[in-house]
Amino acid sequence: MHEPESQSIQAARSGDQQAFRRLVQAHTRPLFCVCVRILGDAASAEDALQEAFLSAWRGLDRFDQRSAFGSWLHRIAVNAALTQLRRRRPELPLDLFDDDASGEQLPALDGDPLEHAVGAQFGMHLAVQLETLSAAERSAFVLRHFEHYPLDQIASVLGCNVNACKQAIFRAVRKLRLALAPIRSNS
Repeated sequence: MHEPESQSIQAARSGDQQAFRRLVQAHTRPLFCVCVRILGDAASAEDALQEAFLSAWRGLDRFDQRSAFGSWLHRIAVNAALTQLRRRRPELPLDLFDDDASGEQLPALDGDPLEHAVGAQFGMHLAVQLETLSAAERSAFVLRHFEHYPLDQIASVLGCNVNACKQAIFRAVRKLRLALAPIRSNS
């Protein structure tokens, strides 16, 4: 952790709201992006972020500095987004257990401008299809493929074991591949 952040954390722990504001400003954008990906809309993501920052402020004394401050905030924000998702769609339980798992990934879209345009269209369809996944599948998929979290960190955030995490990612990839196959074949 670099020194200014360390000093801001210490000052915030002493009640300095400006120091906490500096910490929040440094991490807001990436946290907002992950919340939008999990929740599917900006307004809900903003609400989740507000809850996350309030929780972080209240729990700042529990931050033990073994991990990076940004990682700690990320876990709080993801949990706030999941809570919001469960409130909004209680029929989608956080069901992490299934029978088969693998490290499959969706193909990356690289290349010329035409392929980037196809990629943008694909991205819009992907966002729609993410809405159809369970909370666990969507969260695990977003954390793995958008945020590039390691499996053990995803499992920690979601409160499950690594195998259950792998299964949730595998199910998400399988469902997304099936739903997006016609779009990929047309491009």
